[in-house]
Amino acid sequence: MAGTLRSCLCTQGRMESADFRRWCERLGHPFGLHRKFWEHCYIAQALHERGMLRPGRRGLGFGVGKEPLAACFASMGCRVVATDLAEDRAVATGWADGRQHANSLAALNEQGLCDPESFRELVSFRFVDMNAIPDDLRGFDFTWSSCSFEHVGSIDLGMRFVAEMLRRLRPGGVAVHTTEFNLSSDEETLSEGPTVLFRRRDILAMADRLAADGYRIDLDLDPGDGPADRVVDVPPYRHDPHLKLRLDRFVSTSIGLIIEKAGPFSAVVRRLRRRLPSRRAS
Repeated sequence: MAGTLRSCLCTQGRMESADFRRWCERLGHPFGLHRKFWEHCYIAQALHERGMLRPGRRGLGFGVGKEPLAACFASMGCRVVATDLAEDRAVATGWADGRQHANSLAALNEQGLCDPESFRELVSFRFVDMNAIPDDLRGFDFTWSSCSFEHVGSIDLGMRFVAEMLRRLRPGGVAVHTTEFNLSSDEETLSEGPTVLFRRRDILAMADRLAADGYRIDLDLDPGDGPADRVVDVPPYRHDPHLKLRLDRFVSTSIGLIIEKAGPFSAVVRRLRRRLPSRRAS
């Protein structure tokens, strides 16, 4: 993770960086070649590089489960609204088992990453359906999710979530989200159901739309060439290494997306340009 992170795939080289190792320690993860650890470290590093993890910043997390990010961000002085699916919906869809769902504020600081008093002051929790984000959730400095929006029902709904989530950012805000990426095919994929796999073409189409709307996203889709990048973990997963895995008939990995919203000055300029009549070539 040396230098400024781009939107990229989980690879052995990125996981073995000094930044990744530091975040593993801070987040209470053992060092290991596991994509879930990479996702958490990637989100934290991307926000850190962009000045988001400091006192006074406001963050909004989606589908947080019992991940350590909300507590870690609060320990750095951020105010956080952490959200997850309502309990009845989580039970019905099978997400209430294990560490994949949170049903209370206390579940978000089980590792004690944040002082309890500061945690209670800085972090709030509410149930939110990612397909119906409440209108009052606005004006955040940053948003994040770790492999969540591939579970909203379809690729199209995932794209819609990204657009709706970005409306929650203030000008100059940053969104960092990870999701599933199909390494096997740019044609066939899982496009509907409990888990979908985004293809290269889907990510490129998303990036084109975001750029047209004035957002900044810089893509690097290199899948890596280390020994662990060539190992595909298959069910029942061994989890060592677990960078690439088989989902259904496809090989998948995690992709991290960093989307930056233009600052207030840039937004004003864009609005003025839309109002000006186009100039004809003389």
